[in-house]
Amino acid sequence: MSIYDQDEMEQQHEQFDRKKLVRMLGYLRPHLPRLLLDLSLMLTVTAINLGEPVLTMMIIDKAIKGKDLPLLYQLITIFLGLRIVMWLCNRWHTRLLNRTGQEVLYEMRRELFNHIQCLSFDFYDGRPVGKIMARVTNDVNAIGQFVNGSVIQLFTQSLSLVGIIVVMLSMHWKLALLCFSLLPLLLLFLATIENKLENGWLRVRAAESSINAHLNETITGMQVIQLFSRQDLNTQKFHRLIRQKIDEYMGVVKLEIFFWPVIELLGAVGTGLVLWYGTREFMAGTLTVGAIWAFLQYLDRFWQPLSAFSSIYSQMLSAMASSHRVFEFLDTEPKVIDAPDAITMPEIVGHVEFENVSFGYQEGQCVLDKVSLQVQPGQTVALVGPTGAGKSTIINLLARFYDPTAGSVRVDGYDLRDVTLKSYRSQLGIVLQDTFIFSGTIKENIEYGRLGAEMDDIIAAAKAVNAHDFIMRMSDGYETVTEERGSTLSTGQRQLIAFARALLANPRILILDEATSSIDTETEQLIQQAMRRLLQGRTAFVIAHRLSTIRNADLIFVIDDGRIIEHGSHWELMQKQGKYYELYTTQHQHLADMVSAN
Repeated sequence: MSIYDQDEMEQQHEQFDRKKLVRMLGYLRPHLPRLLLDLSLMLTVTAINLGEPVLTMMIIDKAIKGKDLPLLYQLITIFLGLRIVMWLCNRWHTRLLNRTGQEVLYEMRRELFNHIQCLSFDFYDGRPVGKIMARVTNDVNAIGQFVNGSVIQLFTQSLSLVGIIVVMLSMHWKLALLCFSLLPLLLLFLATIENKLENGWLRVRAAESSINAHLNETITGMQVIQLFSRQDLNTQKFHRLIRQKIDEYMGVVKLEIFFWPVIELLGAVGTGLVLWYGTREFMAGTLTVGAIWAFLQYLDRFWQPLSAFSSIYSQMLSAMASSHRVFEFLDTEPKVIDAPDAITMPEIVGHVEFENVSFGYQEGQCVLDKVSLQVQPGQTVALVGPTGAGKSTIINLLARFYDPTAGSVRVDGYDLRDVTLKSYRSQLGIVLQDTFIFSGTIKENIEYGRLGAEMDDIIAAAKAVNAHDFIMRMSDGYETVTEERGSTLSTGQRQLIAFARALLANPRILILDEATSSIDTETEQLIQQAMRRLLQGRTAFVIAHRLSTIRNADLIFVIDDGRIIEHGSHWELMQKQGKYYELYTTQHQHLADMVSAN
């Protein structure tokens, strides 16, 4: 069993797929004029290659044998002139090919990147980031190298092979057929290694994905790795993944390098046949020395396209393996999409209704079971309950990250499936427990909530959540550059910036998913003071670990095992002495014990 995940081989081995090949070549269509120019250059080079042996034959049989120096100088001048033309064509070809290649890679990556941004959240559930990255980088590279570098070469080498065959047959058809008799052996050998090569490249791509996934996981979880001193264990796993990739890659290389000696052996046999039979024909007076020499040059050129075909074929199999993986992403349709007749969501008032909503992240799973609730405009609603009860799932459905498997979620009477995602989500503000800060300035991170916002509005949002003071204490204030994921900021600072970002968007519905769970008590008190002012006129859904922070909520829903088991205000639920009372008193007692212990 391979140490990388078997799901990376989920694209079960498929035979050569003409549709995928055509689809890969489709990326060349916008560059057809440039490719035609490049093709003309390579055809010129091919024609020169076909003509050189004839010049050599004329030099030997006419200029040298006839001791004709003027003819010799003339033929050498033509030879050098053709070589200069060939050099210029190859130079131009290299520039065109590289330019086209980079543009093809750009277009493929842009298409894939744009598509995965539109995919629903279920696509990312259980898919490591590193494996997604591998398809955008390594697999796209493999396809790009084939569609760019191999197509022109395949065409020109094919024409070159046809030209060589025609010339060899016209020069001496018996000798030509004697050499061509070796071709069936080559084709037979190629057929035996085709499946092994394609399977090998699939395993190489899977191994590369696992390396990327592990590397991404290591960087993301470095704090935990160092905390538990698991560097050695992590290094051992990484070394195993690298060794697995090397082993798989070398397995493919062994197949490929086994092919080259076969080509060379067949070439040597062909050369021996030419020398043996050509010498007999020379002695019989039907062939000249120049013709035999030219025939040997054509024979050498005859094997060159065949060698190139083997390399192209290997590249094609590598690209085919990658295409299974890339096109699987491109062919994945988002599950949460706008309905064909979806309308633009009007300005939200804030009435939210869940009507018999059931949902599971996987088929056969039930996270929410016939949940019904109603929230009036402007109310602050708290969702409480044990871990895994379904609180965040309610938020996910409200943000329409997922669609319910049964029932409906309505805002102001509109089923969320009947309005466009953009018009609805543009009126939402969300602060998640795992706050994400982009690399860039603090200003840019806050402005992400409303692109093009005035600086005064950005500062006002920061002041409203008490973030302005700590921002101004930083080296460059709002222009201070944050590293990836805000690693230079404290947890509380990152969450305050996320609050400012959400509030700048002026949302009609505000969602706070454990947004204050990692903030110290003093900072949380500042946020609570600001939130009491900012939530006026907005419908707010709050999930909080600290039940003391949601006592002033208008409505509290207690979630347990995917159902709403209690609802009411803090004081109403405390008087019932049910589940909420149990959770609140237990937490309160735990905090009291901690205080007394200190």
